[in-house]
Amino acid sequence: MALMITDECINCDVCEPECPNDAISMGPVIYMIDPDKCTECVGHYNEPQCQEVCPVDCIPFNPARRESREELQAKYERLQAEKQET
Repeated sequence: MALMITDECINCDVCEPECPNDAISMGPVIYMIDPDKCTECVGHYNEPQCQEVCPVDCIPFNPARRESREELQAKYERLQAEKQET
């Protein structure tokens, strides 16, 4: 499943540069994660990097976006292919 950022976010700016898929961006009030780009860092790292660096622990798994490791891997491969096309 993709990750999400909760309203406990303090806008510290540490998560955005850590995302290898550019899934994190500033929303109207706090940072947001695009679930179509979030692979939980599958294909890049063993653990989600945004969770690793978040000082307030406000990046849980998004229960509305349940995805298996295989689905996350397929999403990673699709994103990489799209990146190669540009």
